[in-house]
Amino acid sequence: MNNMNPKVDFYFNKAKKWQEEIEKLRTIALGCGLSEELKWGCPCYTLPGSNIVLIHVFKEYCAFLFFKGALLKDAKKIMIQQTERVQAARQIRFTSAKEIAKMEKTLKAYIHEAIEVEKAGLKVPLKKTKEFPMPEEFKERLDKSKELKAAFKALTPGRQRGYLLYFSSAKQSKTREARVEKYIPHILGGKGLDD
Repeated sequence: MNNMNPKVDFYFNKAKKWQEEIEKLRTIALGCGLSEELKWGCPCYTLPGSNIVLIHVFKEYCAFLFFKGALLKDAKKIMIQQTERVQAARQIRFTSAKEIAKMEKTLKAYIHEAIEVEKAGLKVPLKKTKEFPMPEEFKERLDKSKELKAAFKALTPGRQRGYLLYFSSAKQSKTREARVEKYIPHILGGKGLDD
């Protein structure tokens, strides 16, 4: 527990609903020799230069998020892919401190496996941008404007994926069209969705 970071204490102190559970998760992660940092507003457990596991809370549960969970064997079949869009990360969800206590040995084994994956330098094979669906509404706009097409191709693959996922997540064509229209100036300006 000597890797406990006082800068992260506030996260545990402010917790209301899942305090006992996340304290237990903290003890487990630190017991595996990881360093504790605050990333994305959450406790993150790391090796030098590598994120291994993160604690986060939701309304219905709290969870360990393994950054390269897709590469773990998941012998107990307890890991969850949050959405079909999530490529690398996997969660293990909890709804009680008792459940965490029962699973402590398993959780430590998963963390140690994640550490070995990181030390081995393994990478999750990520889908290429061209493998993501292109909404018809956006394709039509790209086909009509060489300038827009060139600007989109000039974006980083991550920014391209961000737009494709955002545009295609709308259920109605009208909403997809509105999203495309709104973000054309961003794309032409070389900006990502959240820039």
